[in-house]
Amino acid sequence: MNKTLAVLVVLLFLFAGCREFIEPSLGGKRVTLLGPGDKAESINYDQTFWWETHDDALKYRLQIVSPKFDSVTKFIADTLMTGNKFLASLDPGKYEWRVRPENGSSKGDYTTRSFIIYASSIKEQSVQVTLPGAGFITNAASQRFEWLKLFGAQSYRLQIDNNNFSDENKLVLNTLTTNLNFTQVIPSDGSYQWRVRAEAGADNSKWSVVRTFIYDITPPAKVVLSAPENNQSVSKPVKLVWNTFADADKYELKVCRGDTSTLFNSNFPMTLSAGTYTLNEGESATKVFWKVRAIDKAGNKGAYSDFFSFTIQ
Repeated sequence: MNKTLAVLVVLLFLFAGCREFIEPSLGGKRVTLLGPGDKAESINYDQTFWWETHDDALKYRLQIVSPKFDSVTKFIADTLMTGNKFLASLDPGKYEWRVRPENGSSKGDYTTRSFIIYASSIKEQSVQVTLPGAGFITNAASQRFEWLKLFGAQSYRLQIDNNNFSDENKLVLNTLTTNLNFTQVIPSDGSYQWRVRAEAGADNSKWSVVRTFIYDITPPAKVVLSAPENNQSVSKPVKLVWNTFADADKYELKVCRGDTSTLFNSNFPMTLSAGTYTLNEGESATKVFWKVRAIDKAGNKGAYSDFFSFTIQ
């Protein structure tokens, strides 16, 4: 490598290292707004605010007002978020919205757009559900369901099922409420679907999107340790190995020194995603005890394995 090339390589490394510590300024920078379109007109009360991301931004400031920023009568939203999408359910009216990129040391400029929502029949609308999120997994029997207010609604019908709403006479829950939330005890393990619609007299809105969640109170099976074998004398580093399960999300490893109650150090118990851990500490002739248990995505903890022990050579 010649001297010129060597210097260039060093400069590139220095530049990359500096970028890790010095944030680029966002002064004068903007993001491109994607939707709703500028001066858009719609009869849909549900709106998704969406913009392009910026490489140097960590967060985005979104503001929504009615009718305009220079004559605000209603502040809809003023939020700082890491994502680039925001859901809102709005009343008919005129609106302006704007977004600016931000990081830890600077802020960009706002990009602003306007749009209009016209009044229409509730039958043309749908409810935006918020919690629980899609694919939610829990071991809590009592679950709170939430959705956004829909203009013109007098009440909301919440349905929960475990058979994809194939028979509305056999639903887990079919209830009407004037609130924007409802708490329900889930009867048993399984996968469930839920949806909401707004009602006003004889008129009903369209159903919301159907979201699914899993209620799981069944813990993973008991872990079996495989290496090193019990009561072995081994040299460092010591690779601890145990069996894994498809329904396990992580594993809790407990390592003790000299007995089964004195933790090896402050790092234990330790949570791991894999079925192995390499121990590279401890003095010669130290006897080490260890055990593992599996934890699933719902937070259920399986039984600990039997304690195994080994002595460090």
